[in-house]
Amino acid sequence: MEKPFAITLDPGSSLANRTGSWRTFRPEYVHRLPPCNAACPAGENIQGWLFHAEGGDYEAAWRALTDNNPLPAIMGRVCYHPCEGACNRQHVDSSVGINSVERFLGDEAIRRGWRFAPPARSSGKRVLVVGSGPAGLSAAYHLTRLGHQAVIHEAAPLAGGMMRYGIPKYRLPRDVLDAEIQRLIDFGVEIRLQTKVADVPAALRDGFDAVFLGVGAHIAKRAYIPAGDANKILDAVSVLHDMEGERAEEMRPMLGRKVVVYGGGNTAIDVARTAKRLGADEAIIVYRRTREKMPAHDFEVEEALQEGISIKWLSTIKEAGEEDIMIEKMALDEKGFPQPTGEFERIPADSVVLALGQDSDLALLRNVPGLVVDKGLVQVDAAMMTGHPGIFAGGDMAGNERTVTVAVGHGKKAARAIDAWLRGEQYAPPEKHELATFERMNPWYYSDAPKTVRPVLDIIRRQSTFEEVLGGLDEGNALFEARRCMSCGNCFECDNCYGVCPDNAVVKLGPGKGFAFNLDYCKGCGVCAAECPCGAIRMVPEEN
Repeated sequence: MEKPFAITLDPGSSLANRTGSWRTFRPEYVHRLPPCNAACPAGENIQGWLFHAEGGDYEAAWRALTDNNPLPAIMGRVCYHPCEGACNRQHVDSSVGINSVERFLGDEAIRRGWRFAPPARSSGKRVLVVGSGPAGLSAAYHLTRLGHQAVIHEAAPLAGGMMRYGIPKYRLPRDVLDAEIQRLIDFGVEIRLQTKVADVPAALRDGFDAVFLGVGAHIAKRAYIPAGDANKILDAVSVLHDMEGERAEEMRPMLGRKVVVYGGGNTAIDVARTAKRLGADEAIIVYRRTREKMPAHDFEVEEALQEGISIKWLSTIKEAGEEDIMIEKMALDEKGFPQPTGEFERIPADSVVLALGQDSDLALLRNVPGLVVDKGLVQVDAAMMTGHPGIFAGGDMAGNERTVTVAVGHGKKAARAIDAWLRGEQYAPPEKHELATFERMNPWYYSDAPKTVRPVLDIIRRQSTFEEVLGGLDEGNALFEARRCMSCGNCFECDNCYGVCPDNAVVKLGPGKGFAFNLDYCKGCGVCAAECPCGAIRMVPEEN
């Protein structure tokens, strides 16, 4: 019989004496959840695709990215990148430009003609998807990957939902939007345009096995404003909608030279910047609270100010006359809420655009038994299913946080839940690892590498054209930016643990396989855990 390895060693050796038995703690390699991954509403494995990108394998990076999100070229432009706000790199110098690398990968895919791999199986099941916005497109994509036939019914003449009819071209060029949608069609997603769904339960009786509702928020909220000329009061949704389509040039809204926008969200910013590009001499935003309370993202507010947009904070519109409007100044009370002051001001205005929020058209749900609508939102369970079996919902109509990224995440989650439901199972999302916080890391390993600044269109063209404002990275900059990732919580084989171990207890398993601990040598000193730059080692108490 072959003897144990330790017995073959010279008496007195570390392994023969099993000096590892002295320890009270042992090291373990762990996989922690990167904060960027945790913060992504679409559930992207950001660290995973950045790993491929920093190695220069952009197609592998794109494919890893599109495991969760089929619209990277779009998301790289319109996502508000909460991942970057959570990035641990910001505590070293500045966060990784995740959004800019995502855009680079999406644009590379369009340029090189990359296509999705065909699904491995066909289930024979058909799913109706109502709406071709980000939620509907995402759901259809993931359903197709899972082997189901997804058929999108879209009431509008063009696909894209609020990405097309609510986001201006200077933020999302239409050739990019069209290319991403065409790739989905080539993948097998069927889109039927100008097809309105009037009876949702009937779809379950007419050849569809499940339904996903992804209707966007296309209905503008209104406010009563006394007006001498009602025609001068428009809504933001209609203004942006009229900028789209084959007849957009001749149907562009006539806003006049002096335009006032009432509201403080991203839509208000978009309309004011659009008015400036349509030839307005003045575009003024009136908002009843302070800049700190403004729901619009700060970088969009800053871009608007750069383009000459004026903002009247702590102001509200009281009435609209023939040639001007009257606003009342507000003041914050002791609780921070705006209160009228009785101080009024008149400012010239050819038109007033209301940007006070939006609702989804829920008329198609009138006859759906079991479905519950509360405060304009369809109520869904943890698996995105409504109160009616087989009918799921997501996006604007099922959530308060109305962004493209959230909608894409809803579509993915709903598709996986629909797949489980069609198989007679209950969808159970995978458990998440513990978070890789900055306190668990050792930042000495990472040298300073400031974030790459993205190019911006010159201010003159920003005020007069609908050319894209924010530029993309070239390959060199994208590669540099991807390599700024610190691989939080996951080993990237830097060899630090191997080099610092005083007992030679760390065993290299080979490229891509990581390391292991020889516990017969390890004394539990914890130097490996202390020196691990990414926090991929923890010390745990010995049980005996």
